[in-house]
Amino acid sequence: MIAALRAEWTKTRTTGGCAWLLAGAVAVTIALSAGIAAATHVSARSGQEDPTKVALGGIYLGQAVVAVFAVLTISEEYGTGMIRVSLAAVPRRLVLLAAKAAITTALALAAGVLAVTGCLLVGRLMLPGAGLDPAHGHPLISLGDGPTLRAATGTVCYLVLIGLLALGVATVVRDTAPAIAVVMGVLYLPPLLAQAFADPLRRHIEQIAPMTAGLAVQATAHSEPIGPWAGLGVLTAWAATSLLLAALLLRRRDA
Repeated sequence: MIAALRAEWTKTRTTGGCAWLLAGAVAVTIALSAGIAAATHVSARSGQEDPTKVALGGIYLGQAVVAVFAVLTISEEYGTGMIRVSLAAVPRRLVLLAAKAAITTALALAAGVLAVTGCLLVGRLMLPGAGLDPAHGHPLISLGDGPTLRAATGTVCYLVLIGLLALGVATVVRDTAPAIAVVMGVLYLPPLLAQAFADPLRRHIEQIAPMTAGLAVQATAHSEPIGPWAGLGVLTAWAATSLLLAALLLRRRDA
């Protein structure tokens, strides 16, 4: 396993596109959060706004870049035929998949910490000017606040789980473009489809969709269709199912 981890780290580190994707994920997430904060304005004390959730809004786009990174960690090897070399070097296929999952987890975790930290800093600096300040009944964003710390930690976990979900899908599909399309469809289509229905069906869709369920962990000021940790549990189930199917097919299919 240690040898497999070293090999996967070397492959990821020496592939220039992966490093740029992770840097892009952080930059895009923070930039979108800054844009959302700049466009936000609260003129009256409504109590309906959630400063922490607003500050973390960039995750809606940043997760897509993390997913693309995770897809490329294995789909590129299938595309170039290098997967045969990898399997010859690590004939125990589940060890290979576990090593890829571990590296994906570590790098998504690092990118997530940087992105979430940047988003919260942007929110703390910009949102008071938009009216989300103590004068309007909204506390300043601070990791010393329990719900905000939970939202930040949960969002980092969310990005890691999105990476693992994408890795599993890419292992099953074995082609970059279709794998990315599947992941994006799984993430973004259910919330759109849910808007076509009324409650309680819309609420049920949001409770089982990976993105809406997982991002419920960001809410600190009002309730979501599902609880924060239950929502992450739903996303964990999606990621685990994806990796389980990937492990089964990786063992049964030829390279």
